[in-house]
Amino acid sequence: MGPLHGVKIVEFAALGPAPMGAMILADLGAEVVRIERKPPPNAKPGFEIFDPKLDILNRSRRVVRLDLKKPEGLDAARRLVAGADILIEGFRPGVMERLGLGPLESLAANPRLVYGRMTGWGQYGPLSQSAGHDINYLSLSGALHAIGEAGGKPVVPLNLVADCGGGAMLLVVGVLAALTEARSSGHGQVVDAAMTDGSALLMSMMYTLKAMGQWSQQRGTNLLDGGAPFYDTYRCADGKYISIGPIEPQFYALFLHKAGIDDPDFNQQWERSRWPELKTRLAAHLETRSRDAWCALLEGSDACVAPVLDMDEAPEHPHNRARGTFIEVGGVVQPAPAPRFSRSIPAQPRPPVVDGAGEDVLADWGFTPAEIDGLRTAGAL
Repeated sequence: MGPLHGVKIVEFAALGPAPMGAMILADLGAEVVRIERKPPPNAKPGFEIFDPKLDILNRSRRVVRLDLKKPEGLDAARRLVAGADILIEGFRPGVMERLGLGPLESLAANPRLVYGRMTGWGQYGPLSQSAGHDINYLSLSGALHAIGEAGGKPVVPLNLVADCGGGAMLLVVGVLAALTEARSSGHGQVVDAAMTDGSALLMSMMYTLKAMGQWSQQRGTNLLDGGAPFYDTYRCADGKYISIGPIEPQFYALFLHKAGIDDPDFNQQWERSRWPELKTRLAAHLETRSRDAWCALLEGSDACVAPVLDMDEAPEHPHNRARGTFIEVGGVVQPAPAPRFSRSIPAQPRPPVVDGAGEDVLADWGFTPAEIDGLRTAGAL
């Protein structure tokens, strides 16, 4: 059983970071009940944006499908919330209040509830009611401006920074911190997790370097943004890439030695004015062998070199296989739960739920057969 065994969470179905946060909590052993909208009567298969059978972010949940437009459905949702330790929602500010499921009502019924709110702009501020996506929230933090090649435009780093790092991860930290506090104080609270805040927080090291005068606003000219010849990706003879990152002098010296580079110009590691020239010369040298040939020579040493793998290759890498970094659930290859625990080991994730209305979940959460039949008769289930 995972370390969150016994923690009960109600998740209101949304897209993006909220389901990822709920997935992480479920991976760690929490019982997560996902309240989904009841499909329209004449809905055709495949009307969802994602194929629900393949949506990894929805793994390991139990699902109840309720019509929250019906009073019976709303009452059922309120009862589930009243029995939960944590609520997670990812709607625009005010939506839950209009449903009658906002923090005031929910905390009145369940004073120890941790109410986790996941948005892009946050619960207040000039942009709080505006639509947006990861790329927009990332823009306000300074992060997007800093990512890209010298002289080029900002480069989109997938949706890893705002949605996943600054969103889902910050949500998980927030609700677990609030849960810990609630267990000592007896009082729940609202956790306002905003992707724009989280993206800014993830930039703390860069703002540190900027404060020290060691970070330029020019993209692709700094130590950690690809500006340094010893911290970048390089194309190899077969068109594949390796990443190199020997920052420390002893690692850099080892890299040069093992890579067969004896040109004394490369000994000027920290002469920034030489970086563009050295990058060009290093690129030419590394393009003389294939990616796997360089990895056979350098990977696994303190030269700080790794292959740049695609999503088919990554699960097959010996290190990932040894650690079980990727698993197969329901025939779908996907990342395994993390981090690892020495004693309270989480169970194997379960595939997403695609069938059923959730009568079994309601029964387990204290609904009687008559009450469940009443929900079904009212069309709320």
